[in-house]
Amino acid sequence: MSKNILILQHLKSLTPGLILDLLKKDKFNLTIIQLDEGEEIPKKLSNFDAMLCMGGPMDTWMEDKFPWLKKEKIKIKEFVINLRKPYLGICLGCQLLGEILGGRVVKSNPAEIGILDIKMTKESNTDKIFAEFPKIIKALQWHSYEVHDLEKNENVKIIGSSLKTKYQIFKYMDHAYGIQFHTEIKNGAVYNLLKIPELKKSLEDNLGIAAIKKFDEDAQSNMKEMNKNAQTLYNNFKKLFTIQKNF
Repeated sequence: MSKNILILQHLKSLTPGLILDLLKKDKFNLTIIQLDEGEEIPKKLSNFDAMLCMGGPMDTWMEDKFPWLKKEKIKIKEFVINLRKPYLGICLGCQLLGEILGGRVVKSNPAEIGILDIKMTKESNTDKIFAEFPKIIKALQWHSYEVHDLEKNENVKIIGSSLKTKYQIFKYMDHAYGIQFHTEIKNGAVYNLLKIPELKKSLEDNLGIAAIKKFDEDAQSNMKEMNKNAQTLYNNFKKLFTIQKNF
């Protein structure tokens, strides 16, 4: 039986990228909800086997400007905490997970933009998704906010951190993962992301317009490694919803 995957998008251009290609290749049933265009998250979440929640130019606290964020948080909480089903949140999707688990989303000081190192923690050694990863990986970062203060939730474990961001990769129990960086990227990612005004301004304010060329070159030179890691992540995440598990 084919599995049903729910994908929450906050901007049409911010798709699951490489992960979407792999989902399609495996012929899963995909339901993509474009929240910024007013599409509603399905009421019966129990019909879905996994949820992916993508990035966006908005921030978790912008509920007055983007009122659908309130309902989205409720739905993520239902899926992750009540139903205990596999969840993968990237960038904004990571921050939304952090917030519903009791953390705070705060402004990064400074913003983290570029191809930067993620150092895996000891928790990664036995993790179902990240045990196969190298101890240090390259990742495309582009965020001005980050998750803090999840220490009080005993079910949260840190899987990877960068020099500036503690919660680069974290998990709740063994089924919900937050990834702050963009693991889904493909060739041309830097210039595609620059088409989003908020991201372009963030880069210009923090690195300057002259940094774009080097950023793109760094992305291209590390793309093979980053895509390999994304493939491993996908293969292992897929096991969470294709093999019956009790979380």
